Amino acid sequence: MIRVWALRLSDAASRFNLIQSTRLLVGLTVIAIVVSIVFVNWTTALVSLGIFSVMVGLAVQTSLSNLFAWVYILVRRPYQVGDRIRIDNATGDVIDVGYLDTTLWEFGGQYLSTDHPSGRIIKFPNSLVFSQAVYNYSWPLFPYIWNEVRLYVAYGSDLEFVADTLREVAMTAIGEDMAQHVDVYRQLLARTPVEEIDVNEKPMVIFRAHENTWIEAIVRFLVEPKQAGAIKTRILTQSLLRLNAEPDRVLFPKGDAR
Repeated sequence: MIRVWALRLSDAASRFNLIQSTRLLVGLTVIAIVVSIVFVNWTTALVSLGIFSVMVGLAVQTSLSNLFAWVYILVRRPYQVGDRIRIDNATGDVIDVGYLDTTLWEFGGQYLSTDHPSGRIIKFPNSLVFSQAVYNYSWPLFPYIWNEVRLYVAYGSDLEFVADTLREVAMTAIGEDMAQHVDVYRQLLARTPVEEIDVNEKPMVIFRAHENTWIEAIVRFLVEPKQAGAIKTRILTQSLLRLNAEPDRVLFPKGDAR
């Protein structure tokens, strides 16, 4: 029956929260019924239950803190099932928010340098949200992040050609949706006291002088967090392919200077 109600909700996270909340409510109701049967005299029942609650509270203080944090997560939604988050030293996709702890499907981690899933899961107590900042990369109002691809070219390169090439490759990789996403970002920003920030609707290329012997070319773009790794790889490989095809216009640092 719980799952029948849940199927009427289109949002997967809302269905999950409904199932969890209903199960808890059913459990508390069963406990109340059992107590009412065991203790016919409600006065005695309340006194006994109060003493029992104090004893249990002292014994399971940490568990209660985690349970309160679970309620906080449902109400305030710092994250929900399906979100990609970072909290403390844990980074991953939320696959379960239990009454006492949260489970992440880790991405990156100590053995990987990319955002690919590591194959490990991470569990942390819900009460961690009371003491640690939660970085949500896929919050519902704006589930996108800005990301960058960097490469190095020599000072003698045609920087205008490099910039045009990087922009074209990035536009091809991310499609035409970036302008719409940026418009949403501007609308959200307008609701806050933060002054308007100049945000480009298309990929932007920035050049920086490196401390050694080359120029750092950076192309910045908007992307869904879970697609960032694939998009960055596509932009980098296609950019190098096109830039290397023009050795007279694009010079790369050679040898140990690269």
